[in-house]
Amino acid sequence: MERPSGLVYVVDDDRRVQEALSALLRANGRDVRAFNSGAEFLDTPRQDVVACLILDLRMPGMNGLEVQKLVSTDSQIPVIFITGRGDVPSTVLAMKGGAVDFLTKPLDEDVLMRAIDAALARAHVLRKEAEEIAALLALYQSLTPREQELLPLLASGLLNKQAASVLGITEYTVQVHRGHIMRKMQANSFATLVRLASRLQLETSSMTTFDA
Repeated sequence: MERPSGLVYVVDDDRRVQEALSALLRANGRDVRAFNSGAEFLDTPRQDVVACLILDLRMPGMNGLEVQKLVSTDSQIPVIFITGRGDVPSTVLAMKGGAVDFLTKPLDEDVLMRAIDAALARAHVLRKEAEEIAALLALYQSLTPREQELLPLLASGLLNKQAASVLGITEYTVQVHRGHIMRKMQANSFATLVRLASRLQLETSSMTTFDA
């Protein structure tokens, strides 16, 4: 099976570990960029490519868990933690933060390469999902303000007349808007439109209970 492609970032304050990991990864056909600290990694502009991060847990200044938290605020880079001496609380925090794996030094080459393959495979999935959501948001933003108000009402299961009552417009106007929404959102069925609205996580600002 073809291995997932991508860039591997290595962050470790021990230069010998950096060099050893970089040499190992390049020998296995991986593109690598190494950093001496979490601060250096965070301050360096990252390439717009699929990537994963090998991150030392214990470093002077900013530790690995702090780096993981900051990285997660602006990107979805899968993280593999490495440490000379792991502990259960740190492992739990790392995994809760979304880490792919938590490996103890000295690293087993086969285990590390499998973890990298898994991390890059996840990175590809995350990028695809992000691109799909971005495209979906662009469609949603093409709707008029009124259509954006109407979409979550329809997706929540309200009939046209019920949605019309909530918005204070006529049922005919709702029907017209509904047609425009279907076209702009590129939904070939109402079920598809509901799924798209669900992915956008739209919420209705005001819901009214109606009799059928």
